[in-house]
Amino acid sequence: MNKLNSNVACAGMDVHYKFSNVTFRDTNGDVVSRQRLDHPDRRKLRQRLAQWPPGLPVIMEASFGWGWLSDLMDEYGMKVALSNCFKVEQMRRARGGVKTNKKDADLLSLLGFEQTDWWKVWRAPSEVRNRREQMRFRADLVAMQTAVKSRIHAIFHRHGIFHDFSDLFGAKGRVFLNELCMKNTAHLSVEALAALRGQVKLLDHLRRQLADVTRVLHRQMARTPLTVRLKTVPGIGLVLAHVLAAEIGHIERFRTHKSLAAYSLLAPRSSDTGEADPRHSPQGRHLGVQGNRTLKWAWIEAAHGAVRSRGRWRDLFERVTDGGRKDRGRGYIKVARELVKVTYAVWSKGADYRDVRPTRGGSDTSTSKCKCKTRRKPSRSETGQLYHPMVHALTA
Repeated sequence: MNKLNSNVACAGMDVHYKFSNVTFRDTNGDVVSRQRLDHPDRRKLRQRLAQWPPGLPVIMEASFGWGWLSDLMDEYGMKVALSNCFKVEQMRRARGGVKTNKKDADLLSLLGFEQTDWWKVWRAPSEVRNRREQMRFRADLVAMQTAVKSRIHAIFHRHGIFHDFSDLFGAKGRVFLNELCMKNTAHLSVEALAALRGQVKLLDHLRRQLADVTRVLHRQMARTPLTVRLKTVPGIGLVLAHVLAAEIGHIERFRTHKSLAAYSLLAPRSSDTGEADPRHSPQGRHLGVQGNRTLKWAWIEAAHGAVRSRGRWRDLFERVTDGGRKDRGRGYIKVARELVKVTYAVWSKGADYRDVRPTRGGSDTSTSKCKCKTRRKPSRSETGQLYHPMVHALTA
């Protein structure tokens, strides 16, 4: 295929698993050409990309599977940008357009001519994506471990196997499980015993996988000062420090801690002035649905740990929940929201967390180093008025 003309100004790419549809536009916004890229043959794909003009802006949706393709285009000097799938969908509906591969690529190619970058989202670099891959793999392992434990409990429940352990999968509980798997019992059939043995073997394998991941995280902790710093925040341990570092990526992409809280689904998304509609439950209505749910889970988990650590976090929780007697979920959200603010300050300033609040200036007048000749006199309690009158009354 011949090289594209140099007057190509922008390209929109509708990415799929095995292929992509690309629309090229010139500086006037007119369609120059359309192409279809096949992904399985990487050599031919590189040859096609080599025909594109260097520095060409390419816009693709931030949908599943954009990472490796965008990295490949970076090698050929393309300027890749990601668009918000939700916003592009609303734009399509507003235009009354239909959804096809060709129309999707045409619509994406038009985004480069917008006056502002309202459609753009942050494109995570490869190191951030790799860290997310690692932490999400661990989350998958934990989810599978929980499912295996539930299936073992289900076998016990179906066949009337009872125990007195608070944790069946603790040290003493595992001894009981191993003895049950080794010795046949009248309560378990041959098939049920085989199923129990298989579930226990699967649980052991998952635990070894989790132990391997944990060792890697410990080694990475020594090489990443950021995760060590995040661990100083109450409620954040080894795993949560790595999760926050992976999911947030770069703190500079958030202007304030409020932006980070909104991205974490922990900031109010509406401010209603009227009465609440009794037909709809208000729970979760103000936290939004467009954001990072993994981050929200991490902050809530950290909030539980911070509340257990007592101090100001326990006081905040009890103040919101009336001593823990009501709205405990909202109390943890309040603590999580405060943790977002603290973590943002720790990360952006590059300083460890200290559980000491700075005193306000002028709060301690006895130790103040004021060099003025006259010191402000105290006022009467709760009035703001001075003890002496502003103007002395004249005596006759």
